Amino acid sequence: MSDDRRGGDSPAWGRVGPEDPTADPATQPALRTPDPAGEQPTVAVPVEEPAGDDSTTVKRAIPHTRTGGLWAALILSAVVLIFLLVFILQNTGPVVINFLWLSGTLPTGVALLFAAIAGILLVAVPGTGRILQLRRQARKP
Repeated sequence: MSDDRRGGDSPAWGRVGPEDPTADPATQPALRTPDPAGEQPTVAVPVEEPAGDDSTTVKRAIPHTRTGGLWAALILSAVVLIFLLVFILQNTGPVVINFLWLSGTLPTGVALLFAAIAGILLVAVPGTGRILQLRRQARKP
């Protein structure tokens, strides 16, 4: 009995590659893989060769997308929120807040959070109004 586990011409573990190992996809269109949406694969692109070195190649840069920017902003926002949560949890001492005729007690971290939100609104509301005004002006012929 032999150690050859092949039954006939094909191996028991499956066939890899074309039947003819010398077959070339460039000369036989049936061997080509379909190209989805006509996209070209990212490959190394040769650059001008410097003197003495003929192996220099540069890969094509992957373009930046809105999704990539959104992902970076999401991660940055999560880090800021974690720092904010730690700040609020560490500053729980009560502070008395007086505004006009109202008075109340809040934890220091929460009071500073409300102050930061008020500051953001003081900048965002007029800024949004100005952006809308400029957009309307830009649409006019």
